[in-house]
Amino acid sequence: MKRIQVVTMGCSKNRVDSEHLMRVLQERGYALVPEDVPLSSAEVDEVIINTCGFIQDAKEESIGAILEAAEAKKAGLIRKLSVFGCLSQRYPSELQTEIPEVDEWRGVLTFNTLDRVLTTPSHYAYLKISEGCDRTCAYCAIPLIRGPHVSVPLEDLVEEARGLAARGVKELIVIAQDTTYYGLDRYGKRCLARLLEQLAKIDGIEWIRLHYSYPAGFPDDVLHVMADNPKICPYIDIPLQHSADRVLAMMRRGIDGRQTRALVDRMRQLVPGVVLRTTLIVGHPGEGEAEFRDLLDFVAASRFERMGAFPYSEEEGTYGALHYPDEIPPEVKQERYDRLMELQSGISLAYNRSRIGSRERVLVDSFTDGVLVARSRTESPEVDGEILIDARPDECVGQFIDVSITGADEYDLIGEIAPEPADPDR
Repeated sequence: MKRIQVVTMGCSKNRVDSEHLMRVLQERGYALVPEDVPLSSAEVDEVIINTCGFIQDAKEESIGAILEAAEAKKAGLIRKLSVFGCLSQRYPSELQTEIPEVDEWRGVLTFNTLDRVLTTPSHYAYLKISEGCDRTCAYCAIPLIRGPHVSVPLEDLVEEARGLAARGVKELIVIAQDTTYYGLDRYGKRCLARLLEQLAKIDGIEWIRLHYSYPAGFPDDVLHVMADNPKICPYIDIPLQHSADRVLAMMRRGIDGRQTRALVDRMRQLVPGVVLRTTLIVGHPGEGEAEFRDLLDFVAASRFERMGAFPYSEEEGTYGALHYPDEIPPEVKQERYDRLMELQSGISLAYNRSRIGSRERVLVDSFTDGVLVARSRTESPEVDGEILIDARPDECVGQFIDVSITGADEYDLIGEIAPEPADPDR
């Protein structure tokens, strides 16, 4: 039996693609080797790499993985090397010329199967509800790579989610290039709220978390469902990218600074206690010192519980690369990035410290060296901090427990297993 290792680079959407591919390989009789098994172990016959081509750092990381596997092939450690995904979709001829050791190049692969291998812990899974994107953001190459937005039929998503629940999945993380656009192409209207309501009816699914929302035209019915349904986590991942009118216009985001601030306020008002995770870009064309100051003021006022940022990098073929000169020096971009992240560091620390003394229900992800690693409804796996609990019982993994928060730093929290509440009748 041929032993194949699938290596996934980039985002959780790529992870889902790899999981579907792995199920197809299993059905064809291949044995799957875990991604963390080193190629030097002689347990791998073939490597398949799912690449990312979003920004420069991600592209370099994918190329590094390909080159490492190519060296393993030259050394006789593996017999075949295949590559697919966003990077090879975007640069097919260049990659084939530069890395001839690769036996097979493919672009983006899509799968119609509802079944897949889970590479996440068995108690949570990503649910990809659409492919592609109709947005025309100036800096983004995703529509060039993935094509237009295509929603998965709602009944297929519910069936897939039921299958995941039957396998022990307790948390669904809803993902897409733009989750708020779901349904427009297939049903003529935004149907994300309807989908969330249907997913929440599935026995066994306890948490549903929303990622990758787009601010322009954000559907308020999603906020009402989130506020009313306890299974929908009060958590929104919404990349806002900037706050200054001039920069947002040049980014082609379809929303201005006033509307962006109003959306944040509306989310906080309609979903009490909501946790917002956002991503911002510094150094985009059009960002002068005044626009950057506007961004700092916006972050200071909005107090995002989670925030990531990255300096602008020009991506060939995008609207921005074709129409805007990238004139801001790298050192200025880095200096702005550092200032922004220093501001956010204090905000994140204050938020985490505000939770000390609280009792929270958490889902335990793992147990290592006597420490349970867990998350509450306000932490998403892989991208947010964790709740660390000194404990002996590793049988808690994949289960919900109550903890008392006893400490916090900028990223993680410390907790202890909470005692059972006192019985009022005793």
